[in-house]
Amino acid sequence: MNKRIVLRQRPEGLVTWDDLAIEEAPLPELADGEALMEVELLGMDATVRSWMSQADGYLPPIEVGDVIRCSGIGRIIATRCDAYEIGDVGYSLPGMQTHAIVRDDFFTTKLPPDTELAPMLSVYGATGLTAYVGLIEVAKAQPGETVVVSAAAGATGSLVGQIAKHVLGCRVVGIASTPEKCRFVVEELGFDACISHRHDDLASSLKEHCPKRIDVYFDNVGGPILDAVLGRIAGGARIALCGAISVYNERRKPPGPANYLNLINLRASMIGFNAMDHWERFDEIREVLRGWVNEEKIQHVEHRFEGLESCVDALNALFTGANTGKVVVAL
Repeated sequence: MNKRIVLRQRPEGLVTWDDLAIEEAPLPELADGEALMEVELLGMDATVRSWMSQADGYLPPIEVGDVIRCSGIGRIIATRCDAYEIGDVGYSLPGMQTHAIVRDDFFTTKLPPDTELAPMLSVYGATGLTAYVGLIEVAKAQPGETVVVSAAAGATGSLVGQIAKHVLGCRVVGIASTPEKCRFVVEELGFDACISHRHDDLASSLKEHCPKRIDVYFDNVGGPILDAVLGRIAGGARIALCGAISVYNERRKPPGPANYLNLINLRASMIGFNAMDHWERFDEIREVLRGWVNEEKIQHVEHRFEGLESCVDALNALFTGANTGKVVVAL
């Protein structure tokens, strides 16, 4: 039997079990070109919450009654696809379920048999690809520049800050929810400073920790934090828009940033991007990241939950600030 979580109704605010349902169904019959993956580890990303709404995005919304879409890794246990043999390890979008159909397509990548599953989700997969592309190729961070990253203790933000600091040689200031997370990114990950947006005055703290203003901002949250950073950018600053955690749970559209005129006055740029557009470089960038991990320039952290029943708490942790690092669910 396949155990799965489906969308019962579109949530408002944090997800609850009123919005989702766990159900069991027989394992599907395979058609030609399909393989059956037994899922071992799921990755939680803030975009999962956005897919539960009816808003347009880079992938269509999850329909009521459908399995909740999310990333994951598993092993092939049956196959009618020439690309996969029984025992192969795959990285895909299996969704919140114990078994999933995969195909030889854009959404599934075959991995080496000795792949470490959790690091694949926290650094070598889409998370690391997002950090690399956004910081280096979209924002074009340069040595000596001041880089600010929000959700700094999260999966993507923690990698961005470490790459900026230990690989590129930038001054790095994080923004996180709590003083404990700020201590973590400074003391454990090597950031130069970190601001708690719940406890510190953001505008004055940015002025204190970014005396030469901000050259690069990697934005994971949007909302008032983005606006505050726009008020402190330097001439020619580059802002990479990766996510908007602060507004995914809101029913109304967020107001536009009041400080956007600084983009004109300071000849700055603000660019949205999606790592899926660079997926053909998955193997190349994974090996670059692996090299930096082996050289101890970056480290990865996983916040682990156990069992399919923990998926609601795991997803909500991204929005309550309960997580540090990549949220994964072991099945």
